[in-house]
This record gives sequence, structure tokens and C-alpha cells, in this order.
Amino acid sequence: MLLVIPAIEIKGGKCVQMVQGHEGFVYSDDPIEMAKLWRKENAKSLHVTDVDGALAGRLVNFDVIERMVKTVDIPIELGGGLRTFEEVKRAFDAGVYRVLVSTMLIDNPGEAKRIVDVFGASKVVLGIDAENGIVMTRGWKKDSGLTAISVALNAKALGFKRVVYTDITVDGTMRGANLSAIRELAQKTGMRVTASGGLSGFSDLLRLQEFEQYGVDSVVIGRALYANKFSCQELWRICESGDFPYTARI
Repeated sequence: MLLVIPAIEIKGGKCVQMVQGHEGFVYSDDPIEMAKLWRKENAKSLHVTDVDGALAGRLVNFDVIERMVKTVDIPIELGGGLRTFEEVKRAFDAGVYRVLVSTMLIDNPGEAKRIVDVFGASKVVLGIDAENGIVMTRGWKKDSGLTAISVALNAKALGFKRVVYTDITVDGTMRGANLSAIRELAQKTGMRVTASGGLSGFSDLLRLQEFEQYGVDSVVIGRALYANKFSCQELWRICESGDFPYTARI
């Protein structure tokens, strides 16, 4: 069973839903209360994005994230604005379980390698945000000119073992995941893959489940969970019955 991870996107101190890179909905004025709700629903971990941080190039909503880590007793995976060793260390010192390196890998691969060497591939993973197969950086605002597969392979050569892949074209739309892109990434890189973007319901989850043989073992879901397209308790209890880990393993 794929590990289902709720997404919490923080912008202006609020819990929002980004749609294709643009703010679409505000779900809560208090992201910490939302984290508590998902924990109450039996979530095993959370995927948190500092949206302002991704645009600013540094952690902006750090105080909210720090309080969230202290409030819930499940691992938090953090992305957005982590572009230096110091910012990554700051996140870990605050209790974040795992971080995503995205723009840094392209702008400063040496720094990215240093981070994965120091903290380990189970704690530092690659974040790829792709539009039509091309990786976008700096909060989805800059076209890198590089394909998702080439970036993933470069990261693998530096020691990365997992990629969180977000398809911008369908992110937040609930139009369905880009299954072909997810499968191709997993098959051609041999990395563990966490899929994100576009999931509309349980049928999408079942289709992604077929890619487990290629290394797709987890999925980040935002809007579909907030719109009650899944029975959360049932999903996570299935994971419990199968002794599925609290975080996607390397």
C-alpha cells in the first residue's frame, strides 16, 4: 500500500492550496490546527511547503513550522526555501525529519552534495517540480531548461536516493496524476519516488499502486484530501495493518 502523506502549504502564515503554482484556496488561518487535524485523522507523516520561502530563497514561515514540529508527534518533511547548508541545518535543529532540496541542486550542486553527505540520503531528498517535463526552480518561476530525468540522474550521482516529483500542470487541479511521467521517472532513474500533483481520488491511488514495482512507494495529496475525496482513516488503518512505515523508507 502506498504511503499517503497530507500536504500543508504555508503562505502568509496560512494553510493554502496552490493550483498550478498560483494560490487557489485558503483552507485555514492556522496551519498548526490543520496539522493537528491530520494527526487526529491518523496521518503518519506530513509534507509541508513554505511557499513564501520557495519564492524568497530562505525559510519565511519558520516560526509556524517550528511550532508545528513541537505540536504533532509525526515526522514532518519540509520543502521551500532550503538553498543553503545553514537553512537545512536550521530546519533539522528545529526537529524537521526530512528536507527537500530543489533549486539548490541546480544552482549549487556542490552545496547539495555536502548536505546529503552530512545528513544522509534518508534525511535529504530531491524535490522536482516539473512543467511539461522541464524542471522549474525558484518557486516554480524559473525554467531550468533541464528535464526531470536528467536532474534526477544528476542528483543520484551525488548520492540522492529519493525524489519527490510534483507535476505543476496538474498540481491542485484534481484532474488526475501524470502517470506516464511518474512511471518514466521511476523506471529510468531507479530512485525511490514520492508522487505529487493532480490526484483526484482513490482510483488514482490504485493506478499509482501499480508502479510500486518501479520504486513509487508514496504519494503527497493536498486538495483531494481537503475535499474529502478519500476516507483518510481507512487509508491509514490499511497502512497500519500492513505495518507500513511512518515515513517512506530509502
